[in-house]
Amino acid sequence: MEVNDAMVQQLADLARLEFNEQEKVEIRGDLQRMITFVEKLNELDTTHVKPLLHLTVDYNVFREDKVIPSISREEALQNAPAATKEYFKVPKIIKK
Repeated sequence: MEVNDAMVQQLADLARLEFNEQEKVEIRGDLQRMITFVEKLNELDTTHVKPLLHLTVDYNVFREDKVIPSISREEALQNAPAATKEYFKVPKIIKK
């Protein structure tokens, strides 16, 4: 696949980017190198290669869910600048 100025401009339009002529030349060269690399990878025989789903052999490694003591609601609210019996009071930030 050949990268041309029209392709670079189309990608720039889709990404809503603007490039000067020097940047377009550099981007065209970079894109051409990437496409050449991917085309080279397509030459490999991958018929007996299983898809890679995880980069490590670890799967679903989670910590055990344990109930631990926590502070009470009253303790959590005692230093609040403004609170009700159950909640923190915060200033209204949505204006109509």
